[in-house]
Amino acid sequence: MMNVPFYSLDYVNRDLGPSLGESIEAVVKSNWFIRGSRCQDFEEAFAAYCGARVAVGVGNGLDALTLMLKASIVLGRMAEGDEVIVPANTFIATVLAVKAAGLVPVLVEPDTESCDLDVKCLQAACSSKTRAILAVHLYGRLADMPAICDFAKAQGMLVFEDAAQAHGAFLDKRRVLSNAAAYSFYPTKNLGAMGDGGAVVTDDVELARVVRMLGNYGSEKKYVNQYVGVNSRLDEVQSAILLAKLPHLDAWNRRRQDIAARYCAEIKNPLLRVTPVPQNPQAHVWHVFPVFCDSRDELQGFLKGHGVETLIHYPIPPHQQEAFSGALARGGLRHGALPVAEKLARTELSIPMGPSMTDDQAAYVIDMINSYKA
Repeated sequence: MMNVPFYSLDYVNRDLGPSLGESIEAVVKSNWFIRGSRCQDFEEAFAAYCGARVAVGVGNGLDALTLMLKASIVLGRMAEGDEVIVPANTFIATVLAVKAAGLVPVLVEPDTESCDLDVKCLQAACSSKTRAILAVHLYGRLADMPAICDFAKAQGMLVFEDAAQAHGAFLDKRRVLSNAAAYSFYPTKNLGAMGDGGAVVTDDVELARVVRMLGNYGSEKKYVNQYVGVNSRLDEVQSAILLAKLPHLDAWNRRRQDIAARYCAEIKNPLLRVTPVPQNPQAHVWHVFPVFCDSRDELQGFLKGHGVETLIHYPIPPHQQEAFSGALARGGLRHGALPVAEKLARTELSIPMGPSMTDDQAAYVIDMINSYKA
């Protein structure tokens, strides 16, 4: 029996060697840990990588989402109480950010095949208070941004991206396809730090300026506070780590894409469904590889018994979370029936994926899945 971990960070040391430790040591020796040159260097490098004008480093991905939306309110482009359309099968952070900004999440169904926001559901979800769409690139697959942006433009709405799982995914050489995109650098992300971190990436210089101020106590000049802000800044150690990793991101994503292509071609069990490789393979960086099975828990137990580690993303959709139930949800979420999102939550199982995986491990995972019988 082979043991296959769900995810391993071994590839980081393999590809970076001692340079990562040297980067961290240089920060320690500099005695400068917040808002220094390494954060600025990473912001410039990541913005260039994304093909955008500006990146603003913040404390984590949730803060990136929240500050991006709050900055839009500060600039008068939205107002508290406005509605933001969000896919119903996202991680709860997307919904928490909308709520934290004083906005109302409107949950819509995902597309069954891609698991991204179903563009056909947008029109019915709109009300007179709907002001924006927050698309989520779930599992690393770009949502249908051309269709989403065309719809939003016709409605006079803003578009934002939750790109927390989609570092490096692109469409027509562009990695930011909206007013602004929020990234997370949680350690297991395609581009991960060694702690928390996040960034807002945009072509909108004014939005970026306000995001930076809001994340620095609402201040641009020390002791002069223009807005009610928070403390959310990407520190120098994490910036140095991300700078060291960024040149390797495309190669790491290509390895993920190679494994995913093999999974899609060779998993043949009729009890399972996989999400296919998109027409443009570069539009998916496979942060997670999901399979869907009506006997999901039994499949997970079978694979565990054969040494294959798996996880579930996400077993309870946001609208069924206790945080949004009863009195706690007053003025909270707006949604109709969500059978697709609920079925995805009941049936999703994430199988091993990452640059550390060997061909033999991928073959073993495929063989075990194909041998599963309900």
